[in-house]
Amino acid sequence: MPGPIDDFYAVIPAGGIGSRLWPLSRADAPKFLHDLTGSGRTLLRDTWDRLEPLAGPDRIAVVTGRAHRAAVERELPGIPDKNVFLESEPRDSTAAIGLAAAILSRREPDVIIGSFAADHVIRVPQLFEWAVNQAVATAREGYICTIGIQPSEPSVGFGYIKKSTALKVEGAPEAALVESFVEKPDLETAKEYFADRNYLWNAGMFISRADVLLGEIAENEPHLYAGLMDLAEAWDDRDERGPVVDRVWPTLKKVAIDYTVAEPAAAKGRLAVIPGHFDWDDVGDFASLAKLNSHGRKNDLAILGENARILSDAASGIVVSQTRRVISLIGVRDIVVVDTEDALLVTTSEHAQRVKGVVDALKLSGRGEVL
Repeated sequence: MPGPIDDFYAVIPAGGIGSRLWPLSRADAPKFLHDLTGSGRTLLRDTWDRLEPLAGPDRIAVVTGRAHRAAVERELPGIPDKNVFLESEPRDSTAAIGLAAAILSRREPDVIIGSFAADHVIRVPQLFEWAVNQAVATAREGYICTIGIQPSEPSVGFGYIKKSTALKVEGAPEAALVESFVEKPDLETAKEYFADRNYLWNAGMFISRADVLLGEIAENEPHLYAGLMDLAEAWDDRDERGPVVDRVWPTLKKVAIDYTVAEPAAAKGRLAVIPGHFDWDDVGDFASLAKLNSHGRKNDLAILGENARILSDAASGIVVSQTRRVISLIGVRDIVVVDTEDALLVTTSEHAQRVKGVVDALKLSGRGEVL
């Protein structure tokens, strides 16, 4: 790349605790603050490093909770203070991305923003950069654009995007309209999607002119839009910001941007997609983490933990250790063991998605101290 894209601003929503990765991921140490690939860097830092060539260090904003501000700034020492947007409490992706769009639109009316989650793993950065450049070119034409991942297997763990008619956009030879979004399918349906190259995984990446994205929110959620405008008007005034956030933020509707922007825009022919040919994973559970991680692998067993002490014989799966405890595994297949100072998880890859149910049960039983 010759350099950062002039009219582009990258936004990193850094929220959520990653409950399917409990007890590794906690409210005070969510998954984006962990090194889950053995790279020596957190997922958040990897995301920043991936976006810096596209936007430049002064044009990356992070939307995160107040409780995570110090940790985020330790991970990203180069981020300008004005580009850390703090949520008083989680209100889902429309509020997070809409807040960034509203603030940045006031600062720079024609800005194009791209939203990229803080906790995804992406390899082959050159292909990622090519996809983002195509998406920005498409956004300049007034479309809201998403990047869909070309599936590498018939996965039942992701939602899908069905692409439609090709678009003629200079600088974006792969741009196409989106026909529809599809929820996570069963295995037989996933196999059909995998065989049909028009279906892409929904990775939740959105690139748009800020004013176009805000216009879609205004059309579909006018009360939410009004709240975002109130916040943006006060945001860059330190004296006004706090009281307005305390008054307005709790009133914002909790709703995902797929429902307020992406799906309505697709129905109106305003949503485009660029196929992403890079390796991508949202590390949604320990089964995907086991597949993803090659560092520290002993035969068929993936091991994470700086001081992990693991003995294994004819075992496969993944062990995550944050203690000095010796863990012995003998003759077990596809096992998941997560050992922390105050909680131990043992399951299998097949049941990894059910870990969220444990978190829900702990909440109901009043055992929030381990969450």
